Amino acid sequence: MAREDIEFTAQGTTLHGWFYPAEGATGEAPCVVLQHGFSGVKEMYLDSYAELFQAAGLACLVYDHPGFGASDAVPGCPRLEIDPWQQVRFVQHAITYAQSRPEVDAERIGLWGSSYAGGHALVVAGIDRRVKAVVSQVPPVSGSMAFKELIRIDRWAEMDAVFAAERRARLAGAEPSMLPVVTTDPAGAAALPTPDAYEWCTTTAQQRAPEWRNEVTLLSMEFLRGYEPGRWAPLIAPTPLLMIVAPLDRLADGQLATQVYEEALHPKKLVLIPGGHFDAYHGPGFECSAPPARDWFVEHLLDKRV
Repeated sequence: MAREDIEFTAQGTTLHGWFYPAEGATGEAPCVVLQHGFSGVKEMYLDSYAELFQAAGLACLVYDHPGFGASDAVPGCPRLEIDPWQQVRFVQHAITYAQSRPEVDAERIGLWGSSYAGGHALVVAGIDRRVKAVVSQVPPVSGSMAFKELIRIDRWAEMDAVFAAERRARLAGAEPSMLPVVTTDPAGAAALPTPDAYEWCTTTAQQRAPEWRNEVTLLSMEFLRGYEPGRWAPLIAPTPLLMIVAPLDRLADGQLATQVYEEALHPKKLVLIPGGHFDAYHGPGFECSAPPARDWFVEHLLDKRV
């Protein structure tokens, strides 16, 4: 089935995305809201997940976070700044928009997030009871631990000074300092300084998302350090939670994610997939990650009314 280009406005900001009507639906259908991680944009394989869910009878709403891809930035905020709590609020706005559509059953909303947005999925499911089923894929569950893993230990004190100086400069009216998302330089500064991140981001951007930008604001990393989405996992129940984790993930620690899963309450399910952080999006990894997510939403949104 065809998808529809959509836009919706919240907090004075217009977000752009796609709406996929549920295949075979004769009335209101459940809807899954999908969002990407970190600096990712919707063209980076979110359509693959939405098409699979759509074919199972689920409507889907896919969109770009504020200031990324086709979406506008929040007034007063720069583009390419990753503020996780701002993104969490806009997940909730996206749910509201999905509920407003006549094709959607407002009482059957699912939430899917991958990577950084896998963390957002945990938070939103823990605070917003409109979510009736949630899938969190390869989430970084602790920003403080991720920061320590991504930034060399001998630079931690230096980064404190850099963040403080950046805040002073921006208060004085300076343009935000930018940081590459990925780099080929082993000693270079980047938000995601791993070889698999560089390979996936640049290859995927070249093939599918030419408007993706290899930069984020410097303060995005300070915001990451203070973000602890795993702490919300125990608050998700009784909403059904599926976590899809790669134990060998070396960007968003897969073993730490499984520990967070153990802290969540039932109903819940854990699916372990092979490969690293980026292998879930295509090829054999997609065949391991996407069907379990589809089946989770079918079981909890389509097979029964809630």
